[in-house]
This record gives sequence, structure tokens and C-alpha cells, in this order.
Amino acid sequence: MEPKRIREGYLVKKGSVFNTWKPMWVVLLEDGIEFYKKKSDNSPKGMIPLKGSTLTSPCQDFGKRMFVLKITTTKQQDHFFQAAFLEERDAWVRDIKKAIKCIEGGQKFARKSTRRSIRLPETIDLGALYLSMKDPEKGIKELNLEKDKKVFNHCLTGSGVIDWLVSNKLVRNRQEGLMISASLLSEGYLQPAGDLSKNAADGIAENPFLDSPDAFYYFPDSGFFCEENSSDDDVILREEFRGVIIKQGCLLKQGHRRKNWKVRKFILREDPAYLHYYDPAGGEDPLGAVHLRGCVVTSVESSHDVKKSDEENLFEIITADEVHYYLQAATSKERTEWIKAIQVASRTGK
Repeated sequence: MEPKRIREGYLVKKGSVFNTWKPMWVVLLEDGIEFYKKKSDNSPKGMIPLKGSTLTSPCQDFGKRMFVLKITTTKQQDHFFQAAFLEERDAWVRDIKKAIKCIEGGQKFARKSTRRSIRLPETIDLGALYLSMKDPEKGIKELNLEKDKKVFNHCLTGSGVIDWLVSNKLVRNRQEGLMISASLLSEGYLQPAGDLSKNAADGIAENPFLDSPDAFYYFPDSGFFCEENSSDDDVILREEFRGVIIKQGCLLKQGHRRKNWKVRKFILREDPAYLHYYDPAGGEDPLGAVHLRGCVVTSVESSHDVKKSDEENLFEIITADEVHYYLQAATSKERTEWIKAIQVASRTGK
């Protein structure tokens, strides 16, 4: 019997020879990880055995790359993968860890049906805590904070994080809150913003996390950005990024000129409603943006520029200016989720 597929999707992989980062279609099996240049390829470009391998996450070997995980094989070969966002990385990490554990114990991989408990377990689950902190109703409110003639958007203060932990009885005192917050910072669930918090995180202060109203932090997927005094054109451009992120992930996008298809990381924001797309292998600036206000989005059964075998899960966005964008999701479920999310943003976002 062939090994069962546990998880699959786009991740960015570091090359072992040229050290370049490229998006790959990655498949987690019960006994290993296969990676393909394209989802439609019949044979993998490579395979990583999981027996005896170790997993490192978060991997901080690359300063400017977030959401990286490292797999080290028994032959001491390192393989690096980068996810598009934090929750995606954590989902891969959970499944890879469980697959390795099942191999060691001689067990079959099986997911248990679990309900998320409202109360955190005695051993703090940082992933669950992070989701609680981001809850729209009961979580920490993101602020626009000003310091040194700069405005920090979608931001938190160090003392605000500790206040929230204490008031929700997730820690017994501020000292314990400081310890948990430092763990959230080291695991990538919080990021420092501004010189004060960055210097502390780099080890200049006694504690990497500061219980201070002047120390700023942000959630890595919050849409955080910092702005200084700037021209009117810059203000208009930044308006695109003020919206709250409601969905993100990798999709195939068709180019307007060459009609070729490339993997792009998409971030969907509402109010204002924009869909920005990026090179998933790196780069903080978007390659382009789709203004979604008044757009039409529908599923597409076929396209002239797509091979017969690659026609599945296509959808089209037609903007109010009648610009057409063709995108392809990995599964029909994912296509439906994207269409619904874009439809909501186009109706509610300005």
C-alpha cells in the first residue's frame, strides 16, 4: 500500500546547491516528505525520509525570513521550508512532529477529533494562546501608536499584553506574564516594533520582552506597518494596507502578458478591500494589488491558456475597471473559501 497523504500545499523551499528559495508543492506522507516543482508533476523532485529525522521550529537561521521550519535527517542533511503565515507553519509542524512520533512508536498516523478548550491547559499551549489573543471580541485590541514622529499601525504595547494576560487570569502575576510574553516573542507569535522593543529582543535588555507602554509589538499576520511624515501619494498607497487581514495563502496566478502561471502569496484585506500578491520566496513589497470594491468573482471551468490536466479549481476576478485576473486554488474547497472571502470583502470594504 502507498503511504497515506497527511497534508499537502505550497511551501517555499531553500535549494541545497544554489541556496535559492523557490515555491514547491509539498506532500507530507506517513514516512516522508515529497516536494514537486508543480502540483501537476507525476514524479517528485526530491524526497525527505522522516525516520530518525528531527524538526526545528521556529528556525531562526535566516534573519529576515519568518515562518521557517527545519528538518534534519539522520545523514545530518538540513532541509528548510517557509510557510506563508504563522498558522500555516504551525499546522505543518504539528503534523510532521506527529508523523515522526508515529514512526518511532510503530503506529499509524491518525487524527483525533478534538474540541478546542476555552481554558488553557496547565502546560501553556502558545499556539492556542496566540489565537485567544487575536480573537476579534475577547482578544487584545490593536492600536495605532505614535512615537518619535512615526505612527505604528496594528500595534500592541508591552504593558498592554501583560495587562491582558493578567486580567484574563492566564497568568498569576506580571512576572509570570513577562515569562510567557518572552516565549511568545521567541516563538514568533509576537514581533518587536520600534527601537526599544527591538533592542530588548536582540539581548540588550535583561528581558527580551518589556512590560512597558513605550515598547511596541505586533502580531506577525496583523497587517502591521510603520509610517513617517510623507507625501500625499504615500498616504494614498498606505491606505491599501490599513484593512484587517481576513485570509492569506498561496495560489497560482496567470500573468497578464505572457499568460504563464506562477505561485504567488496572496493577502486579502477588508475595509479597504484589497488583494495583494507577493513573491512567496521573498520580498516585503507586493508585486501587485487588486482593488476589490465592486468586483465580480466566479469559478471558471476551463481556460484557453491552461493545459487540460491543470484546469481544476480555477476562478476569475473581474474588477470594477474590467481588469480580469485568473487564479487557481489547490483544491475545490480552497477555491470556494477564497471566492466567499473575496465576495464578502468586495461588498463590505470601501
